[in-house]
Amino acid sequence: MSAAAFMPPVAATGHSRRFIATMVFVLGALSATAPIAIDLYLPAFPAMADALGSPESRIQLTLTSMMIGMGLGQAVIGPLSDRFGRRKPLLIGMSVFTLASLLCAVATSADLLVGLRFLQGLSGAAGVVVARAVIRDHFSGDDMTRFTAKMMFVTMLAPMLGPIVGAQLIRFGPWQTVFVFMAVLSALSTFLVWKFLPESLPAEDRRTMTGREFGSALVTLVRDAHFIAPTIAVLMNFSMLFTYVSTFSFISQEELGASPGFFSLLFAFGTLALLAGNQLNMLLIDRSKSSSRMIAGMVVSLAGVAWLAGVQFAGAENLWTVPAGIILMMFGCGVVFPNAGAAAMSSQPPQIAGTASAFMGSLQMAAGGVLPALATVGGVTLASMTLGIGVYALATAAAVAWTIVVYRKNPVPGIA
Repeated sequence: MSAAAFMPPVAATGHSRRFIATMVFVLGALSATAPIAIDLYLPAFPAMADALGSPESRIQLTLTSMMIGMGLGQAVIGPLSDRFGRRKPLLIGMSVFTLASLLCAVATSADLLVGLRFLQGLSGAAGVVVARAVIRDHFSGDDMTRFTAKMMFVTMLAPMLGPIVGAQLIRFGPWQTVFVFMAVLSALSTFLVWKFLPESLPAEDRRTMTGREFGSALVTLVRDAHFIAPTIAVLMNFSMLFTYVSTFSFISQEELGASPGFFSLLFAFGTLALLAGNQLNMLLIDRSKSSSRMIAGMVVSLAGVAWLAGVQFAGAENLWTVPAGIILMMFGCGVVFPNAGAAAMSSQPPQIAGTASAFMGSLQMAAGGVLPALATVGGVTLASMTLGIGVYALATAAAVAWTIVVYRKNPVPGIA
């Protein structure tokens, strides 16, 4: 089934409402599979540490290894999708992810689980990188921002519900249950891709790159300020989010006294704030410039970080004051993320969308795997989390400012 046959045109966007709804659903489910694999098992961290006889830092490495795997996987799968089309790499990657999830469920040591989580990330990268490339195949500029925002509505529901579902799974079963659940979700996403997602990169637009050409393409992307400036904003923004995601399970339960169920509720509120920021951004697309929306998002995020620092300085940290700051931070991130990502991808032609998506995604996953670990090298505490988030928030603000300067000096159609 060709993409052209699946896309009856309409006057406003060039795509039918049915096509857009199907794309949002399928790509949303696809893009949510790896993120839900990140946070579904967060409530089980303490139980896993006890069951596997490992310290908290070793269990946290299962997060880091998956992020590194996703970074490397995107670097490989993205260019492959430019060469062989979107569907084949996607179907193979998601099938391997399903198998890796089942193997995680039978892991007998933390070290083995670290390795299997790396395989999960390596294969799960297909869903993330190819989804971005498919979006670029069909959209650009504010249309791309608008579609990304719609898709994020779907993908953000999964992380919001993930810890809640995970908490219930470990309530009625062992920690391995969460990985079986991941495998089921992955299998369903793979079926949706096979059944409903047509090939979006025609054979005549595919390109084969040698290692030298791939390296040259990466150098070109790095030297292109229209791409690298918003990409840095994306990866620093992601580092803020993942510093919180990778630490708050321990902090809320062991430092602030939350139960696994209450932690999942707090995590859901944070994700809901991210979703609300994303949806507000979508509503403002036709009413304001992308630069104005990114500035507003950064102001809110920085206010949240300042609140977190303030309550700790005043000795008033508890299960109500700390989440309040996190909610502000997450809301602002929900505004910044889609605008920065759309700016980076819209600056590149569809023929190298897979490579550009892979490069951006690899940097994002590397940052998400390494920078949060650096922030907590002295221990997983509320103070170290706040310091890490604060540093990455300032870096995001600087990257947003750079992006605005670059795009005002040399505008790209559809991005203001």
